[in-house]
Amino acid sequence: MALSRGQLREVIPVAASATVGIVTVASSKKVYVKNISLHNTGAATTANAVVYFIPNGDSAGVANQMFDIDLSAKETVSLDLNYPFVMDTTGDVLTVKAVVTQVNVMVTGDVES
Repeated sequence: MALSRGQLREVIPVAASATVGIVTVASSKKVYVKNISLHNTGAATTANAVVYFIPNGDSAGVANQMFDIDLSAKETVSLDLNYPFVMDTTGDVLTVKAVVTQVNVMVTGDVES
């Protein structure tokens, strides 16, 4: 099994009150999420970011919420996972919801080639 390593997507801005799909499994190629970096772009307010790993056909909710993080103004948090989250079904998606102010997101890991 060959893997394509590195940044899974470019930096994705998630606007306040929005939920955005960051990484989606395509063609049943497993995605291994190793790191999620979150940055609060607000200069004066605390942001909240909620990370969901959503199985194909499901929707964001408490059942698939993995992280709920408060970010101080201009703060960056790096979630280094001890063991990668494996997304393996076409249509599985990692999404981020930003509350209060914009949050920039970058995800690194591997994808089956």
